[in-house]
Amino acid sequence: MINLLAEKKGNTVYTTYLNSLEKEYDYWMDKTPGTKHVVTLPDGSVLNRYFDRDSVPRQESFREDYELATALSQKAEKRDQQKTYALACRNLRSGAESGWDFSSRWFADGKTINTIRTTDILPVDLNGLLYHLEMTLAHAYKVTGNRSSYSTFLQKARARRTAINKYCWNEKSKWYVDYNVSLQKQSTELTAAGISPLFFILATKSNALKAEVTLLHLFLKDGGIVTTLKNTGQQWDAPNGWAPLQWIAIKGLTNYDRVSSAHRIARRWIKLNEDVYSRTGKLMEKYNVENTTLDAGGGEYTGQDGFGWTNGVLLKLISMYGK
Repeated sequence: MINLLAEKKGNTVYTTYLNSLEKEYDYWMDKTPGTKHVVTLPDGSVLNRYFDRDSVPRQESFREDYELATALSQKAEKRDQQKTYALACRNLRSGAESGWDFSSRWFADGKTINTIRTTDILPVDLNGLLYHLEMTLAHAYKVTGNRSSYSTFLQKARARRTAINKYCWNEKSKWYVDYNVSLQKQSTELTAAGISPLFFILATKSNALKAEVTLLHLFLKDGGIVTTLKNTGQQWDAPNGWAPLQWIAIKGLTNYDRVSSAHRIARRWIKLNEDVYSRTGKLMEKYNVENTTLDAGGGEYTGQDGFGWTNGVLLKLISMYGK
């Protein structure tokens, strides 16, 4: 947001919001009591995960969390029941912290929410966001004349970029994946988050071109990019598509001069949005990109009518590509 604002108002924005950037970074780097977002890998690389410091049901979904955590705890040995209950709640809360609440990417069996293990996962997109934050902080320090901090954060960002390409690129799948720190191996779940390194311009050129092929072959559907390749009934899985993920894919491809593929995705998403609007008079929270005659579904609540990111992405894409 600060970078977008700086495009309009200039570099003074970085001076104004430097303190806010620092607070955000400190939260993710565990300077806030109770947080455990930082994971140090065996080679000394530092990557991050989602980790909610509370281990009680979410306030907004208390009944669902309580029932799931209780059911899991009752299956455990008596001495482990309290620990199992707390762990389930923390993983549910951490999944909500991710924004992808919920998706097969967090499930140990890749299918069911009762195997949720969010805190075991080092998400490729979260680490892309933190790389971007480190680069933004480096630029902010440069603007304010703090050369020492500029160099420090540039070094942090470069180290994170190296770690993401090492731990999250899967050559066999030709895709960026999450890393399971508990199992010490890459996740087998392929998700739309795997295109995010192109959005953050941290992918190598070679990896970017391979990821483009995978994106078009596996993820591109009639209405745009599908979130995952599995239909589990969760809202952040197939057949649903979400506006921010379309934008990340389109901008990511554009960053690597893959303009034809970006345009192809944008055209399909714009058409889907327009078609649903013509049928209903509404823009939606999410869309079914596989069967464009159906509404999207899944998750704990009914779909929301009208949504900021849907509106914003559609307006941006129309400004770029037309209706």
